[in-house]
Amino acid sequence: MNVESKPSIIKTLDTFNVFEEGIIIKIDGEGKLRRRLLDMGLTPNTNVTLRKKAPLGDPIEITLRNYELTLRKAEAKLISLKMTKLVENKEVNK
Repeated sequence: MNVESKPSIIKTLDTFNVFEEGIIIKIDGEGKLRRRLLDMGLTPNTNVTLRKKAPLGDPIEITLRNYELTLRKAEAKLISLKMTKLVENKEVNK
């Protein structure tokens, strides 16, 4: 389901379902952690797709800028995105 015609939906990356897509709007956090996230390419206006979740939800694998990146759930919680593609099928996450 595309969300282009719907009002903007803002979610943090840790709440994404597998195959959902979004555009980064904000990186929270402070100091070295925030700098590390930015250095890995997690910058505002970057497209991100959630590719995989570990069985217990931590870590997650995302695709951005034509590469894969693995993040801990605590790190993903700091990244706010505007949804561009929602996935309704919850079976994908199992």
